[in-house]
Amino acid sequence: MVKISHRMKLFTQKSTLKGRVSIPGSKSHTIRAVAIAALADGQSRIRRPLISSDTFSAVECYRSLGAKIDISNPNIWVVDGTGGKICAHNKTIDVGNSGTTLSIALGSAALGSENEQITFTGDKQTKNRPMGSLIHSLNDLGGKVAAVYNNGCAPITVSGRLKGGRTSIECFTSQFLSSLLMACPLAEGDTHIDVPLLNEPDYVQMTLDWLNRQKIRYEKDCLRRFFIAGGQYYTAFDEIIAADFSSATFFLCAAALCGDDVLIQGLDFADSQPDKAVADYLKAMGAELRQEADGVRVRKSALRGIEIDMNRTPDALPAMAVTAAFAEGTTRLVNVPQARKKETDRIACMAAELKKIGAEVEELPDGLIIRGGRRLAAAPVTGHDDHRIVMAMAVAGLMLPTPLEIDTAEAMNVTFPEFVTLMNALGAALNITK
Repeated sequence: MVKISHRMKLFTQKSTLKGRVSIPGSKSHTIRAVAIAALADGQSRIRRPLISSDTFSAVECYRSLGAKIDISNPNIWVVDGTGGKICAHNKTIDVGNSGTTLSIALGSAALGSENEQITFTGDKQTKNRPMGSLIHSLNDLGGKVAAVYNNGCAPITVSGRLKGGRTSIECFTSQFLSSLLMACPLAEGDTHIDVPLLNEPDYVQMTLDWLNRQKIRYEKDCLRRFFIAGGQYYTAFDEIIAADFSSATFFLCAAALCGDDVLIQGLDFADSQPDKAVADYLKAMGAELRQEADGVRVRKSALRGIEIDMNRTPDALPAMAVTAAFAEGTTRLVNVPQARKKETDRIACMAAELKKIGAEVEELPDGLIIRGGRRLAAAPVTGHDDHRIVMAMAVAGLMLPTPLEIDTAEAMNVTFPEFVTLMNALGAALNITK
């Protein structure tokens, strides 16, 4: 694993990729596993978790909520759960850059005592994430949740205990609904949730898959209405974390652009992770990509522009934007307004950085239009302290005739500390420097 601290730059050079690579565990699954294990009664084992700053944030958060979590073995995390009895003793919990941890933990913290207050904060990017819809719904259901500066963003205080009831929530991010679905089974009474707006529905299905394995009782109507029985509990489990399709996206795209027989291993297309759709996007663009018994085999192909509805896959936008810049014709990445409210405004940031290397890019309110086929050239770019932008621009650097310099490379630690090591093992020329 590459250890990155302080401010770093990533230099990439034109490369041809060849060989096989195994993708690390899913961030989304790892954080859900930590949360449910922490709320469960008994000792759980989380096998092959993702090792990253976001998942460490989840571990520290749920330790602060009362769980005992042993991560001394990086292959198996052992969690002694709270049995749903949150005990944080008026703590302040810093979730760092992990918006997923913030959303899910707000619901968990609302299962605590009415006599104690927990404050959640995070880094600059996390404190800019709008959380108002989730705050409102947790209050509808009996919690006492408030933004300290009355702006709908962290820092956020939580006290009181969920009692159940009715709420309606617009989910600009699916994380809001996942938070309610994971917390409400442990509320005192039953809960009814109406969902008039839901982006990224597949991430909700990931949460429901965890609830199904826990035999949680609920009813749903097309992900628009939910009934969750109260007074339930979570039980200890022993689960293997599936490989992360969001991380695999960078390897799939890179192999489609400059791969000479790359085998990407560990991916389970039966899993509910939405970014598995990237394989279909690339096939539609003309990529030579096929699923085999031991992985996904990808070779460089002549790619063509298409239109992609990316509402289900906002995390794939940076990598697909880079891929489109090297394809012939016009690509439209549309219906993904939530990409403007991630760690950064990824629509604006990707447009700005691709233009620096000569791409023709037009911003839409909910996406990008990229006109490929232009001659691109390296120029210093910024990663905007956003792990997915850093890695996407690294893929671009593999295609450029001269070295590409990307700043804020330390952001890769958020989800994929092994990115450079695994890319270089395939023949990429990536180098990190202070």
